Amino acid sequence: MFGSLSREARGAAVSVASSVLFAGIYFVTPFLAPAPAEAIWGLRNLFQIPIIVLALFAVRQSHLAAELWARIRRRPVLALGVLACGLLVALQLWVFTWAPLHGSGLQVALGYFLLPLVLVLVGKFVYRDRLVWWQWLAAGIAAVGVVFEIVRVGEVSWETLLVALGYPVYFVLRRALGFAHLGGMLFEFIAMAPFAVFFLARELLTGSSISENPTLLWAGPLFGISTGFALVLYIAASRMLTISLFGLLSYVEPALLVVSSMLNGERIDPHEFPLYGMIWLAVLVLIVGGISVVLRRRRTGPALE
Repeated sequence: MFGSLSREARGAAVSVASSVLFAGIYFVTPFLAPAPAEAIWGLRNLFQIPIIVLALFAVRQSHLAAELWARIRRRPVLALGVLACGLLVALQLWVFTWAPLHGSGLQVALGYFLLPLVLVLVGKFVYRDRLVWWQWLAAGIAAVGVVFEIVRVGEVSWETLLVALGYPVYFVLRRALGFAHLGGMLFEFIAMAPFAVFFLARELLTGSSISENPTLLWAGPLFGISTGFALVLYIAASRMLTISLFGLLSYVEPALLVVSSMLNGERIDPHEFPLYGMIWLAVLVLIVGGISVVLRRRRTGPALE
């Protein structure tokens, strides 16, 4: 029992550390200006590849990459699925960089708040998961907030929708194709490497970012290493924690992204308070419901797992 709690405590610390690091990366991104988001994404993509390789060996899952490569050789059409998943995740990593550079950090943070609620509905309608009453309540509250925003301005920002809807498509596709693991992630980043090299090389050869901001010579590589390290912590936490607790701790990151955005000078428009209020209330319902499940499972033991 003590060993289990100790592992859980370590996993929680690692998860929070990952969220703090991602929020820190979000905060410092504007300091990389005037480098374009595409070049910064390219740098991040290229640095992720060796870090994912190291993570695969660290968790003893290198066989997953070998198995996927064997599948692609048998069915080359599977490479198109890897490319599609790579494009989807690249788009998410790009907007994570683009948003703080262009004053849209809060919109992306809101997308990360909405994401777990959308995944709850995906689980219900795509995978036939059984939802309990508080999950339905949370989804309903969030829907009220989104409808209010649509009625108020006629739309929800594209940045918010890209995160809240794009990630579920990515998760469902890679799961359907059978490579929802680190090995699949490695091939996704490799598939995007030519694009990453193009955007990075274009900026280095024809852009003026480095001449205008010489600190990019060391800040850029440090940024790439930091994003890779944050990913490793995230993966480690997912292996050390139960799904329930890991899901609950996932709300730490968007909360910190809001803080980072506001430290960078962004402000929530008072007209958006109802939307944010509904989303945060829905998140609170999910957190309280999730905590009750975790506590009940601790009391009753592994029988409910």
